Amino acid sequence: MPNLSTTYLGLKLRNPIIVGSSGLTKSVDNIKKLESNGAGAVVLKSLFEEQIRYEINSLVSQSETPAIYPEAEDYIKNYTQEHKIAEYLDLIKNTRNSVSIPVIASINCMSASEWTVFAKRIQDAGADALELNIFVMSSSPYKNSEQNEQVYFDVISEVKKHITIPIAVKISYHFSALAHTIQKMSWTGIQGMVLFNRFFSPDIDIDTYQVTASNIYSAPSDISIPLRWLALLSSRVEIDLAASTGAHDGHGVIKLLLAGAKAIQVCSTLYKNGVEYLPVMLKDIESWMAAHQYKTIDDFRGKMSLNKVDNPGAYERVQFMKHLAGIE
Repeated sequence: MPNLSTTYLGLKLRNPIIVGSSGLTKSVDNIKKLESNGAGAVVLKSLFEEQIRYEINSLVSQSETPAIYPEAEDYIKNYTQEHKIAEYLDLIKNTRNSVSIPVIASINCMSASEWTVFAKRIQDAGADALELNIFVMSSSPYKNSEQNEQVYFDVISEVKKHITIPIAVKISYHFSALAHTIQKMSWTGIQGMVLFNRFFSPDIDIDTYQVTASNIYSAPSDISIPLRWLALLSSRVEIDLAASTGAHDGHGVIKLLLAGAKAIQVCSTLYKNGVEYLPVMLKDIESWMAAHQYKTIDDFRGKMSLNKVDNPGAYERVQFMKHLAGIE
């Protein structure tokens, strides 16, 4: 029987499939079910910096007391903040006490402000690692790329002041110099990066004139983006790279491992097929490994990365050519 165990962020995983931050990981009962179906680890549903800020400001604006008692505003802010964080800390504690697989906390953040002190409490609650899901929307015409990108490094620096557990940074591919940025981040002392995060995609309802969500779930074709960049970078950085978006079956997981991923995060396929699909994915990986006579994940991890393939230029190419695309 092939051995699917691996390591990620220094954590021992029984297999490389991690259930990513989502509604699937928002409760202890859900996570216990994921563990029983074979998940190698879980990333808890994110604590959102912007959501906390919104809830605090919303309560303050609705209250009449701050106008009479100025100190009440601070009380409302602190209470709201503590209540939200307390729920998340309880989720970490209760999950850690209920499952044996690694539990990775997640913060969805966009600044290096006061929220960074929360990281210490997340560590104290028992999280095995922390994933920082960072995205700065480059929508301001008054900020250049250096200013936007500096936020990522500021967040990492501030969080590292407060915790000693492993840190992974989940980013998008919307950088003008993606390879250079990832390499620079790998030098900050973090243990891993996740390629790539998935965003809210706006659409317009032409009858109601409302902004709505679109493309909520990923598609199998989305795998091409993390696959390309994992293949290009896995042999060039000294930290663990995990894949996210597009792995919908065991074969997708295998492809990303061949590109050099240490672990693969999945969500959409479990929403579509149920968490009971996890054993199917794992069985497909085992069958493929047995057919190719691989005993461990490390026997083939990175076999198709940039420095090991016969045609490395295929990963760099961005224009179609007949002999590569197979079409006229």
